[in-house]
Amino acid sequence: MKALLAFCALALFSSSWLMAAEPVPFQRTEVIYGRKFGTALTLDVIQPAKTNGYGVISIISGGFFSSHDGINPGLMKPFLDRGYTVFAVVHGSQPKFTIPEIVEDLHRSVRWIRSHATDYGIRPDRLGVFGASAGGHLSLTLGTQGKVGPANAKDPVDRESSEVQAVACFFPPTDYLNWREPGDDAVGVGVLKDFKPAFGPRSDTAESRAVYGKEISPVNFITPALPPTLIIHGDADALVPIYQAEQFLKKSQDVGVKAPVKVDRRPGKLHGWDGIEKDLVLFADWFDLHLRGIKP
Repeated sequence: MKALLAFCALALFSSSWLMAAEPVPFQRTEVIYGRKFGTALTLDVIQPAKTNGYGVISIISGGFFSSHDGINPGLMKPFLDRGYTVFAVVHGSQPKFTIPEIVEDLHRSVRWIRSHATDYGIRPDRLGVFGASAGGHLSLTLGTQGKVGPANAKDPVDRESSEVQAVACFFPPTDYLNWREPGDDAVGVGVLKDFKPAFGPRSDTAESRAVYGKEISPVNFITPALPPTLIIHGDADALVPIYQAEQFLKKSQDVGVKAPVKVDRRPGKLHGWDGIEKDLVLFADWFDLHLRGIKP
């Protein structure tokens, strides 16, 4: 299990690519965006010397485990080169926290970023988000379920919206109750049994999984207002099958999503592949087009 978690968390890393990349001048600052049971929730603001006035959120998550050590500014090069301010978000991790609790961290992080947009010279109304695997699931969760916070929230940050305006992700889980085919339950069981701590006690019985699985699956929250969404997925992925991306695309078409929703299918690729970090350029292209209105 430890090896699998490490692989998922580090799927984007390639030392050879990082060594070849030209250094990008940037400023990096760690900030606290919230607190949870007395523990600080942090994100890193990675800002190039010359900014374009837009921000993108990088969700640091693999197997629903998140660590500050997983932040690598070298991977942000495609975004920093174009002037994006990158917010690398670390969330509370399993086994201590479950998926719904982790999702709340992500909503809080977006609200914090939006409330501090002026501090970093970015537009609060044009935010993008990206991630891989569990980070992809959380990216789609924000894309489908971002919302305005309660107006009477004690903390002004919590009154802000957690909506994002563009999503890009690698091999994301989208429907835990229909994993490889209709009716294939993966709510902490089956192929995802090693990740059961992330699902918590509600995954103990078939009855509770039937309800819980719907609540944590982004596919069930797609509306016509879904922001532009790009998914890159290997069709030989044995952990998160490409069926997940295909079903998200189909549901988007069925409900009449107005914005572009694209699945970039990679023949023969697994859950991560050599050179995957170079595909982050496609994410930057996606954000250029759908946040800034600039064609690649």
